[in-house]
Amino acid sequence: MSDLRSVRRALVSVSDKTGLVEFGRFLMERGVEILSTGGSAKALRDGGVAVVEVADYTGFPEMLDGRVKTLHPKVHGGLLGIRDNAEHEAAMAAHGIEPIDLLVVNLYPFEATVAKGADFDTCVENIDIGGPAMIRAAAKNHDGVAVVVDVEDYARVMAEMASHGNATTLALRKYLAATAYARTGAYDAAISAWFAKTLGETFPRRIVMAGELKQGLRYGENPHQEAAFYTTGQARPGLATARQIQGKELSYNNLGDTDAAFELAAEFDGPAVAIIKHANPCGVATGTDLLTAYGRALACDPVSAFGGIVAVNRRLDAATAQEICKLFTEVVIAPEIDDDVAAIFAAKKNLRLLVTGGMPDPTQGGMTLKSISGGYLFQTRDNGRVALPDLKVVTKRAPTDQEMADLLFAFRVCKHVKSNAIVYVKDGATVGVGAGQMSRVDSSRIAAWKAKEAAEAAGASQPATIGSVVASDAFFPFADGLLAAAAAGATAIIQPGGSVKDADVIAAADEQNLAMVFTGMRHFRH
Repeated sequence: MSDLRSVRRALVSVSDKTGLVEFGRFLMERGVEILSTGGSAKALRDGGVAVVEVADYTGFPEMLDGRVKTLHPKVHGGLLGIRDNAEHEAAMAAHGIEPIDLLVVNLYPFEATVAKGADFDTCVENIDIGGPAMIRAAAKNHDGVAVVVDVEDYARVMAEMASHGNATTLALRKYLAATAYARTGAYDAAISAWFAKTLGETFPRRIVMAGELKQGLRYGENPHQEAAFYTTGQARPGLATARQIQGKELSYNNLGDTDAAFELAAEFDGPAVAIIKHANPCGVATGTDLLTAYGRALACDPVSAFGGIVAVNRRLDAATAQEICKLFTEVVIAPEIDDDVAAIFAAKKNLRLLVTGGMPDPTQGGMTLKSISGGYLFQTRDNGRVALPDLKVVTKRAPTDQEMADLLFAFRVCKHVKSNAIVYVKDGATVGVGAGQMSRVDSSRIAAWKAKEAAEAAGASQPATIGSVVASDAFFPFADGLLAAAAAGATAIIQPGGSVKDADVIAAADEQNLAMVFTGMRHFRH
């Protein structure tokens, strides 16, 4: 392989015209012959750049509504012919094929077309054929050809050509080739995913994932692990759409915790605040406004909230921001912020402030994945919800209206707590959370213990679990977890039901004069 390769001829065919004229002028000023097609040729000419139409170069007109224009031996031979190979050079000369040293192509906007909700035929017409074929050809022959698929790489190519007398280095061509194959791979992944969706196939025979690097991270969960954040192009508001207004770079753990917080805050219609620590909520509340909701969420477990993540589901106002500033917080994430909020947080230089532009829809479908040895586990997003008509009262005493409202709130929070999950709620705010225990009864006890600790710290006469309700993400296999909740002062229970011991659990609830409802839906979160 040769290191330096001069650029004498380029083929340019792009849908994204960003920076095109500047790049074209750079090539023209260095004597590079530019072949181009359709809209690219027009944009270059309008910018004063001389071009040769591909149809004039090949002697074959564009046809079939533009579907056939670059699929020609003079194009692909110019890209695939091996430089310094006498046999290839002789064949090219015999057929009037000139070498193409630089290919500049970005593909038909298929992903954007699908995102706009275009009909089937329009999406099909935006599947590029000639572009990927040329890109793959040029990338394969990267010893002699440089291929550019991202406008971000124009500057890199211009800098190198300026430094090396119109030549590119092998190192750059390899980098560009790798980038090119990643782009065609992502493009094909988007097409295959779209086709599977149109066919109603949730899990097709082959599934392909693609992502675009958004941020390289300092390390993963621990300093000896490497990590990066990739986006998929989905329009779901959240970390992928967020602008970081201030603060240190987000870490791997910050990103996971912040996503968990924002998704939880999105579950509620009224003003709501979720405080997350290590992917579990340590306080969630609704209120008449965000300031009230924040105070109630913080009261659940102010010790754990130190160094946590705060998510709100409304435009963040100054009064709430000032209150949040009183506690060390790693990240604050909101759909929007008032004009003076950024100035308030500026005093906390290390606090990361994120603005997403919207809230995710908790009922929206989609996929989640987890890596395991040798593969991935895919599943549809847990967008399940229970409403009042879904609940079955199974005890002698039915819940009061207030208890029922709190039960629904608690079960919605439970969906976002690591299993085994127990959540105590009173008046639309969590007052105790037990997460990630191997035994459900331990989760009940831990949540009650945390509530008692919070009450003592606040100087309250009794823990807020007195008169609360309790949610369990899965059924109680025995009555012990329920009895622990009753001992903590709970008056009503919500759980999926379905245990072989349901009758025993119901009998225990009746003995304690507890109201209990079954949802028929569980919310394991591992």
